Amino acid sequence: MMRAAARAGHSGYLEAARLFIAEEQDHSRLLARLLAAAGRPTIAAHWSDTIFRSLRWRARLPREVLVLTVAEVCTLRYFQVVRDGVGDRLTREVVARILTDEQEHVPFRIRRLRLDLAGLPVPTRALLAAAWWALLAVSAAVVAINHRAALRLLGVPSTRYFADTLRLFAPVAKAALAAGPADRSETLTGPARAA
Repeated sequence: MMRAAARAGHSGYLEAARLFIAEEQDHSRLLARLLAAAGRPTIAAHWSDTIFRSLRWRARLPREVLVLTVAEVCTLRYFQVVRDGVGDRLTREVVARILTDEQEHVPFRIRRLRLDLAGLPVPTRALLAAAWWALLAVSAAVVAINHRAALRLLGVPSTRYFADTLRLFAPVAKAALAAGPADRSETLTGPARAA
């Protein structure tokens, strides 16, 4: 979908989409190798991934970027929990590398959304913000519930993961939906940017 939308007139986005997909495939490869080294299997599919893909496929570019941003924010907080809570050095290093890459995606998405949503009237922007926050809350709750055992094992209750993810999303939503052009100095703040 990103590639189709990029071809439909979003200059420069096609190359960015290609690079994003390649990076995500590299992350998947790294995680699969990490699981294999630990003697753990990978899963072929999960119902939450099916829903996420369905939401993306049914959206045009601005809405797809909104959905991807929700996934990125949920992932950022989860990977930070893994990086900070796991005892295995190799796992920490792999997750830290992925987290560093992922942290660059959100500011990029903020800039893209600022461009795509610049002309929206204030009432439309308010409705979009409410729907986006609802999607984020549901997504964070799904991660918190599906991964509660892992979160607990890593020292973070699922309720804290959920609250931290909402806190992390607040400046993202504010920046992405703000009127006016985005600038490169806007960065991600909150729990996932912590050391």
